[in-house]
Parts: sequence; C-alpha cells; structure tokens
Amino acid sequence: MGAGHDHAHDHAGHSHGPKLTAGDTPEARRSKERAILTAAVLTGGFMGAEVIGGLVSNSLALLADAGHMLTDFASLMLAWFAFRLARRPADWKRTYGFDRFSVLAAFVNGLALFAIAVWVLLEALQRLRDPHEVMGGLMLWVAIGGLVVNILAFWVLSRAEGDNLNVRAAALHVMGDLLGSVAAIVASLVIIWTGWMLIDPILSVLVVLLILRSAWAVVRESVHILLEGAPAGFDARAVAADLEANVTGVTRAHHVHAWSITQERPMATLEIDIAPDAVADDVRPAVKERVRETTGIEHVTVEVAKSSTRRG
Repeated sequence: MGAGHDHAHDHAGHSHGPKLTAGDTPEARRSKERAILTAAVLTGGFMGAEVIGGLVSNSLALLADAGHMLTDFASLMLAWFAFRLARRPADWKRTYGFDRFSVLAAFVNGLALFAIAVWVLLEALQRLRDPHEVMGGLMLWVAIGGLVVNILAFWVLSRAEGDNLNVRAAALHVMGDLLGSVAAIVASLVIIWTGWMLIDPILSVLVVLLILRSAWAVVRESVHILLEGAPAGFDARAVAADLEANVTGVTRAHHVHAWSITQERPMATLEIDIAPDAVADDVRPAVKERVRETTGIEHVTVEVAKSSTRRG
C-alpha cells in the first residue's frame, strides 16, 4: 500500500537565533544605536531655538521645520529605545526576541511624517489665502543654524544606516528637516530681496511633497514586514522548483514560507519529500545550502518526509 513517513523537523545546524549578517552583528547594532542617540541630541538641542525663531519671525517654513524637529526628536528617541529593547534576549514568550519592535518604530515614524505633512499643507493653504508678514533676516539666521545641525545629524545616520529600516526612517525624518532648512533659507532670501511673502508657504508645500514619497516607502516596507511578507526577491515557487531540479534526492518541495523579523533577519521554512533511497541527513543540509545560495537566507528550517511508493 503506502510507505510510512519519516518526518524530521530540522533544528539541527542552526541555533534558535539566525546567523548574523554584517549589518546585524552586536557591534553594528551598537553603532546604529549611538548614531541615533547622537542625532537625537543634535535635533533636540536646536529644536527650541527654531520654535522661538519661527514664532518671532512668523515664518511657516521655520515652524514647519521646527515641527519636523519636534517629531524627529520623539521619533529618534523611539528608534533608539527600539535598539535598546532589542538587546534583551529571547525568552519562552518571545522566541525571536524584541527585534521586531524596531520595525514597529519605523512604521510609527512613517505615520508621524504623514501627520506633519497634513498640518503643514493645511497651514500653507491658509497662508496662501491670507499671506503673513515674515521677518526674513531672523528667519535666515535660524534656518542656517538648523541646516548645520541637520547636516551633522544626517551624516551621522547615513554612515550607520545600512539596510536597517528603523535607522532609515529616522534618517528620513532628519532629511525632511534638512530640506526644510534649505527651503527656509531660500524663502528668507527671496523675502529679503523681493518682499514676496508667498514663497514661504509655497516652499513648505514642496518640501512636504518630497518627504511624503519617502515616508510612504518606509510605511509600505514596515507594513510588509509586520504582515509577514516575503523578503524582497524571494519567490516561493521559484525556490521550490529550483530545489526539485538541483538537489539530489528531493522529489518535491512544498509549503515554502519566508518572512522577516527585521530587514536584516529573513527566515524560511519548507517541507521536502525525498526519494525512498535518499538519506534525510544528507539531503537536508544540501537543501539548506541551496536556499542560502539562491536567496541569501541563512535561517532555514526544513521538514523531511519520505516519498510514498506503491508495492505490486
């Protein structure tokens, strides 16, 4: 009739934590953590000055940039806390540890950018209908100071970014500030030279539109990870077909699943049927190695079953 099944669920060959990529080592994480904290200190330190400057000069561009800085400071601290939390080891309740919190932080930061954008757009529309007098000179000096601070913060974050979605979201916040400072400088110069006040809300809107595109990318990627979407470039159908065609002893590959704890921690599970004369302990490592070569995923769990045969 049918042969029995030799099910073996593979946890041999890897620990319950995946192999770390170069961007996911403890040293790399500490570097990202320091970069985010440094950027938070720089941003928070200048935020108060920009709020005062925006209120005194009556500049929407400065206030928009200060609003960015306020949420940036909160977002950077959230990102920093996510890295601190991720240091905690996995336990029986959270077998993958706390790394996923960094993806959640990136998602929240992306939504915060949308909230800022809505506020700036509404205020800009109001000012386009009813232009406000702006003190161009004060606006210029405050904007220059903000530009210097934002360049430093962005430089620190860009050096540590790599593939980490949390750091990328934080860098986008700072990039928004940087562009906001540039817009404020341009607006202040136009006001000083021409007295045209509408340049202030117009440039604010342009900056917001630039930031929204990047914010959407961060939200989309973080949601994809939170919904257990497959890592970029992973095609379960192609992986199954490749294993069946290129790994000796594999007669069928199925139930192929892949997801990511964070961008740096992709994982995969699959089931394979092997020929009756194949040895599971030989086929299993070959399957894991093939998946690693074709997808780059180091943490692969393989369940093995003997193919059924008919007896005459």
